[in-house]
Amino acid sequence: MEQLQDTIKNLVEKMGFDDPSVSFDADGNRFSVLIKEENIISRFLPNFILDFNYLVKLITKKNDWQPVVIDINNYRKQRQELIVELAKAAARKAVATKEPITLPPMNAFERRLVHTELMGRPDLTTESMGEGKERHVIVKPI
Repeated sequence: MEQLQDTIKNLVEKMGFDDPSVSFDADGNRFSVLIKEENIISRFLPNFILDFNYLVKLITKKNDWQPVVIDINNYRKQRQELIVELAKAAARKAVATKEPITLPPMNAFERRLVHTELMGRPDLTTESMGEGKERHVIVKPI
């Protein structure tokens, strides 16, 4: 993984970002990349992460390395926390109003976070509905 870590740091530097910090968490098989030019990257961060992850995926595949997850400036971690908070708020509202709450469209990983967060609640059920990019979670009171 050290070789991949060096490759990732090299890529970020070649993109014009000075002195990025790259660390590896073996437990989560995840690289954290911190880029100091936050004002430049924050506007483009979601797309930048997708593109950068794709590039790293190609590199790992070509070299027969194990796939990894890239988190740039803690975007993924913050997004996960936001989704969990959204799920909790929807659960509170569904129980209080006794009506189903429809969450905005999410990708499969984010929908799974909602289902997992609320599966221990005996007073609620969750269901994914819709197709493709419009797929979303509905939180229903029982």
